[in-house]
This record gives sequence, C-alpha cells and structure tokens, in this order.
Amino acid sequence: MNALRGDLRICEEQLVQVSEEADECRLRALVSETPLAEREYREAQRHADRLRRHRDEVADRVARLEADQDALLDQFSAS
Repeated sequence: MNALRGDLRICEEQLVQVSEEADECRLRALVSETPLAEREYREAQRHADRLRRHRDEVADRVARLEADQDALLDQFSAS
C-alpha cells in the first residue's frame, strides 16, 4: 500500500506539471491560431487526461485497500 501511495503522490505531482503545460499550449493555440499550435494543445490535453485517469485509478485502488485493511482490523479486534 505504501508503494501505491508513493505512486499516487508522483502522479499528482506529474499531473500538476502536465496540466500546466496543457494550459500553456491552450493559450498559445488561442493566440497563434495555427493548426500546429492547436495540435500541440490537443496532444498535451490528451496526455493530461490520461494521467488524470491513471491518478484516479491509483487513488481508487488505495481507497479500496484501505477499506479492506479497515475491515480486516475490525474483524481482528472483534475476535
């Protein structure tokens, strides 16, 4: 579980960077109004979306493991 929590922290840090990059690309695309800038923005946004989904999946796994661990601890303490 510690490894997953570490992975989650890394994903969150990377997501901040990638999201900022996508925002910068979006602004460049708006200002320059070129097909290349628009394509760069779409690619950066897709990358941010994929990383966000991955982060959400890892967060869900951590939450499930914590719930399982809590349930096991409850069973153990009830015995």
